[in-house]
Amino acid sequence: MTVRLADINARIAGIRELGTVVNAMRGIAGARAQQARAQLTAVDSYAAVIAQAIGRVFAWSPAVPPSAAHREERSAAVVFCAEQGFAGAFSEHVLGAVPPGTELFLIGSRGATIATERGITSRWSGAMPAAPAGIPNLARRIAEALYGPIAEGRVARLDAIYGQWHAGQGLRIARVALFPLDPAAFPRPADANMPLLNLAPETLLRDLTADYIHAELCRAALHAFAAENETRMETMAAAHRQIETRLSGLELTQQIVRQEEITAEIIELASGEMAGRARCRTHYEYNTDFRKVATV
Repeated sequence: MTVRLADINARIAGIRELGTVVNAMRGIAGARAQQARAQLTAVDSYAAVIAQAIGRVFAWSPAVPPSAAHREERSAAVVFCAEQGFAGAFSEHVLGAVPPGTELFLIGSRGATIATERGITSRWSGAMPAAPAGIPNLARRIAEALYGPIAEGRVARLDAIYGQWHAGQGLRIARVALFPLDPAAFPRPADANMPLLNLAPETLLRDLTADYIHAELCRAALHAFAAENETRMETMAAAHRQIETRLSGLELTQQIVRQEEITAEIIELASGEMAGRARCRTHYEYNTDFRKVATV
């Protein structure tokens, strides 16, 4: 019984240590998600300003970018997967939203491992930064990897595929077109006063497109960063509930075993007491009988 109780105590101690680790991971994920959400407003404003500028250029020179319909098979996607583990099926959901035959620019070390296990190859891959402050640099590196294939005509359509976390709804996969630009997707100016342009519309549009892609990559990366950590928080919360349930069961078993052990000790003590009394009674009766025989 003692060995069994010691084993239960060791298991309880181990589960409590695991619970401490789970709570720490949950706290770290929550802090990171909050940091990303705090920066999303600024990035959204940045992207909106660039989109407004592009809309003004299209209004002033409504030249539609060359259509890529005849090269639809040359499509690529920047896919934002999980960087670390314990994020549930986050990467699987994102990879499942990628259309067949799409060339991948894959972000996230954990996602890259899962893609390899599925036999999915990528043209380029990179790691998600540990903090939101590193996302602008990541967007710059992704853009540098994209400009070559786009300029050479090897990529006719470019999308960003990433996860978004919605409170009360959970994870949703978003797909945003980055290239070519669709004039109808950009807001047109409400006033008729156009700004003075010192650059040719084509040059200005090219530069604004580069800024727009960078802003959208930052936005997608921030959403993916926040969604990964929100998913990890939910996974850790589920793990915490499982630990609490398991711990409650073990503590109940501990109480039962301890009670059984106490009962066994009481029974053993009572048996010893009864045996002692029986020996004393036998000894008394023997001495009494012996004195009777001696008297006769």
